[in-house]
Amino acid sequence: MPDQHGADEAALERSYAGLEPMEISAAETLLKEAKQIMDSMGVVFFLRQGTCLGAVRDQSFIPWDDDLDLGSIIGLNGLTEESIDKVVAAFRAQGFFARVERNDYSISVGMIKSSIRMDWTSCWIINDEIIHYPGIRLPARLFTQLKEIDFIGEKYLVPSPPEEYLRLKYGAEWMVPKQAGYEKDIVDMIPETLFTPGRGSKLRQFLSKHILMWRSSKLRILDLDEKLISNAEVTVAGVGRFRSNKKGYAKFSLPCDDWYALIISHDEHEEVLYMEKLAQGKTYLYRPDPATVSGRLTVLSEE
Repeated sequence: MPDQHGADEAALERSYAGLEPMEISAAETLLKEAKQIMDSMGVVFFLRQGTCLGAVRDQSFIPWDDDLDLGSIIGLNGLTEESIDKVVAAFRAQGFFARVERNDYSISVGMIKSSIRMDWTSCWIINDEIIHYPGIRLPARLFTQLKEIDFIGEKYLVPSPPEEYLRLKYGAEWMVPKQAGYEKDIVDMIPETLFTPGRGSKLRQFLSKHILMWRSSKLRILDLDEKLISNAEVTVAGVGRFRSNKKGYAKFSLPCDDWYALIISHDEHEEVLYMEKLAQGKTYLYRPDPATVSGRLTVLSEE
C-alpha cells in the first residue's frame, strides 16, 4: 500500500525504526486535531510520557521527541473498550492510520498522520495502579483528578500532581533534559521479576513459565565480529535477568506478546533496547551497532 501522506502502516513502521524528531509545527497541529476529535466525543485524555514532560518542564515539545503520547483510563469518565473502538473509527475518518494492540493492562492505539506518530494508550486500573510502559507501576490516584495546564495555546490535562508522575516515570532527575541515557534510568527502576501482566490469571502465568516451555522465547547474542557470546546478561524489564548459554542463547518466559525494554551487557559492552516487540515461543537475534550503544529501537530480528 503506498504512503498516503505519511498516514499508512509503512509510515508507522518507519517512524518506529527511524526515530526522527517531530516537526514541531506539524506536531502542534496534530495534537490540536486529536483534542478536537476527543473533545467532540466526550473522551477525557491526558498528556503522558515525553509529551507531558515537555509540556510541564519546558512548556514546549522536547526538541528530539519522536512522537505524541496521550493517555486515558478505562472505567473512568465513561471510557469503555467499546467506546475506544468508536474513537479509533473517528480518527481513521479524519485521515489517520491507526493500529490497535491489546494486552492484559492496556489498549494502545498507534496512529500516524502527516508522518507524525501519536500513541494513545488507555489503561485499566489494577489493584489501584496502572502499568506504564515499560513496566512502571503508577498509583491510580494520579489519574482520577487530572490537572489542567496551558500548552501550545490550548488547555490540556496532565496527571496530578504532574511532578510526582514525572518523578515516578523518569526518576529523581526528571528536570534534567536527557536526549540519551534516560532509558536505562527508567528500566533500572522496574523490579526484575515482579511484572504481572495486569488482568492475567496467576494460573496462566504459572503454566506459561513452568509447564508450556515450548512458548519460551530466546535471544541469541552476537558481538561486533558476528561471534556468539556466552554468559551475556539479558535483562527483560519486569520479567527477569537471564544469561546466554554456550550457543549464545538467553532463554526466558514472557507473560504475553508485547513490547518490552531490554538491556544487553557483556564484557565492556552494554546497550539498552527500549522498545522491542517480542512474542512467546519466538527466537530473536541481537547484533550490536559499532556506531552507538544508546537510542536504538526495534532492532531485534527473528532468527
